[in-house]
Amino acid sequence: MPYGRRISSSAFPSHCFLACLRYGVLFALLWLTIGWSFGAASDATRYSAARMNRQIAPSVPHRSKAKARNSGKAQKPSTGKGRRRIARKRKHATRAEQPVHIGKLTAKPRRQAARNTKGIRHAKRAVAPAARHSARHPSASRASAQAGPKLLARCGYTPRSRALLRARAVYVVDERTHTVLTEKQADQVMPIASVSKLMTAVVSLDAKHALSKPLNVTVQDQDFDKFTGSRLSVGSRLSRHDMLHIALMSSENRAAAALSRDYVGGRPGFVAAMNAKARALGMWRTSFVNGTGLSPQNVSTARDLSRLVEAASRYPLIRAYSTDRAQIVFPSGSRTQLSYHNSNALVRGGDSSIVLQKTGFINEAGHCVVVRMMVHGRPVDIVVLGAPGAHDHIADVIRIGHWLRCSLH
Repeated sequence: MPYGRRISSSAFPSHCFLACLRYGVLFALLWLTIGWSFGAASDATRYSAARMNRQIAPSVPHRSKAKARNSGKAQKPSTGKGRRRIARKRKHATRAEQPVHIGKLTAKPRRQAARNTKGIRHAKRAVAPAARHSARHPSASRASAQAGPKLLARCGYTPRSRALLRARAVYVVDERTHTVLTEKQADQVMPIASVSKLMTAVVSLDAKHALSKPLNVTVQDQDFDKFTGSRLSVGSRLSRHDMLHIALMSSENRAAAALSRDYVGGRPGFVAAMNAKARALGMWRTSFVNGTGLSPQNVSTARDLSRLVEAASRYPLIRAYSTDRAQIVFPSGSRTQLSYHNSNALVRGGDSSIVLQKTGFINEAGHCVVVRMMVHGRPVDIVVLGAPGAHDHIADVIRIGHWLRCSLH
């Protein structure tokens, strides 16, 4: 159409349609081009950011999988370009696993740090309870580190068998480790009867009197509390050696009374020395009023008496005299000899494991016995107080001795 020529009204619609179609096609092509360019740029940006932030190494097939795929196939010779690409991938993967050094600090790779952190968390969870228990109970940790001897259930030491002990108070302690093996009302104060004669022997030997010195039995040595009898008549004379012997072995009351009377300060001085010795040994719940034990005011506890047994065991004469089975004495002024036997049925029966013992009985105290027993070369002290029957205290010692011989090796 020539320039300047007017378009007729009939040709105007077709002309407008063609113009719009042409411009629409151009606009669509331009839109597609711009959209493709922005999409490619955003994908590249996301991939680069992911590799920088997460340190994503190029996917390299696992050795075992690659070996499985390549088994039985001929290896293709790699070109120079392929070798360079593989080298770059390996270098990038190795760099991702290496730690980064910044000054004096070392930053571990993220994956390795995550694995180590997980292991540390598990280790802390496992160690924390034991550490807290040791911090709260240091004595328990020391006890577990130095575990002492104990009585075993397979040896009969069960709640049912412990209930069979007839004595009111029981205390068993291993003197090598000072471990309490069993106890029953060990701190209850009660009369101890003739067990008091162990302290009488200790104080008499500490006085350093000549054992060959003779002693006379006088009226003052008679029992006016219980009115017990004695084969040592008034006027009999024995050496201090024999008096101490039959007082420990056969629990002769007049012999013990004569020893306590022949002391600096008389009998009151002797009783004061007995109480002072008890305090020195740490027997804080023990009190004596005479040297025979016939008074119910001679009181102590099973735990305190274990200290007395330990102290008395240091005197060889006390060990020897208390465990003799029999002894014959010849008192001066008497026409006959006197034969004494041990008051402990176990010693009379020949139990050689007992190296020290003392029995006692009055109605207020019941039947009592203290024993030092050697169990597989280990000294163990047994205190039994307040047994009701005449043989119950011996039965309790036999039962405890069985537990000890089976449990201690």
